[in-house]
Amino acid sequence: MRKLIAPILTLLLVLGLGFGIYVSVNEQLSKQSIVTVRGLIGSEKEDFFRDPLVVAALAKQGLAVEVEKAGSRQIATQYKLKDYDFAFPSGSPAAEKIKREAGVNKAYEVFFTPMAVASWKVIAGILEANGIVKQREGIYYIIDMTRLLQLIAAEKRWSDLSKNEAYNVKKSLLMGTTDVRQSNSAAMYLSLASYILNNNNIVDSAAQIGQIIQPLESLFLRQGFMENSSAGPFKDYLVMGLGKAPLVMIYESQYLEEASRANSGLSDAMALLYPEPTIFTKHILIPFNDKGDRLGAALADDPELQKLAIEHGFRNRDAAGFRNFLKSHNLTVPDTLVNVVEPPTFEMLEQMITMIEQRYKGN
Repeated sequence: MRKLIAPILTLLLVLGLGFGIYVSVNEQLSKQSIVTVRGLIGSEKEDFFRDPLVVAALAKQGLAVEVEKAGSRQIATQYKLKDYDFAFPSGSPAAEKIKREAGVNKAYEVFFTPMAVASWKVIAGILEANGIVKQREGIYYIIDMTRLLQLIAAEKRWSDLSKNEAYNVKKSLLMGTTDVRQSNSAAMYLSLASYILNNNNIVDSAAQIGQIIQPLESLFLRQGFMENSSAGPFKDYLVMGLGKAPLVMIYESQYLEEASRANSGLSDAMALLYPEPTIFTKHILIPFNDKGDRLGAALADDPELQKLAIEHGFRNRDAAGFRNFLKSHNLTVPDTLVNVVEPPTFEMLEQMITMIEQRYKGN
């Protein structure tokens, strides 16, 4: 019996050692096969790329992603794009500008999100009493942007509105935004406002800009200090409450992502309003080389990564998956938005932003 045990133990030892070597070699080969991809992204996508589940899903594709945050306008105008593998800005105007600057034709429309307004039920009630907000199908709020901009242009205050007992303050009626010189979310508000002020037409000439630049400037100059990142105003909304942030222009994805968190900072007193007309922000990845191309293809085509994008509040081509996400978190938002406008070209946006920037310096 002892003669049998010794060979068996030796065999087990050899097998165990062999298995250990096999596992170690596989791990080393796996690590060697991971390609590091560096890129520039808008801040609203940082949580997505930091998500351990996203990191793991990308690793399955042989990718490790290193990101650097920057404003979409900055990415398009201030960075040496050749130093990166990809750019992932917010908004199609910036994406088109980056494609031209980098001399590439390829791009991946990975996901999108409509612009929305973070607000409060008492504010929605006041605006509804003044013909600015209405409930669609008794489920979600629609805000009439034309009517709102008329009141903002007339420099109305909350105290000027009727039935304002819940918010009877002397504060100017304004939409809170990020700094339009830095952030895409503010640029989308500028795009929407310019469309409405230009008789519901996309701005396409310097002459048209000249006719509407004064009220456009007022939308931003009267706000005072503004954050550079879309995360800033939304954090103020969550933390500082109604007094600081009665109306804040945000991405729908920010609100939905926060609502899905186990420790969400949202409360029953808060409400999400949908502008009418509204505007979509497309998140378009532009690859500068083969590594960037691999990442773009993975984000656009891999079902697991598309599902994880939905978990972060983004919409994509998986409409059924988005509906399931909403249902699982008991969220109600418009399934589709019909009254959607396109932003102007990057050059038209740049002209408007530059003129507003000059007014900042003049003040």
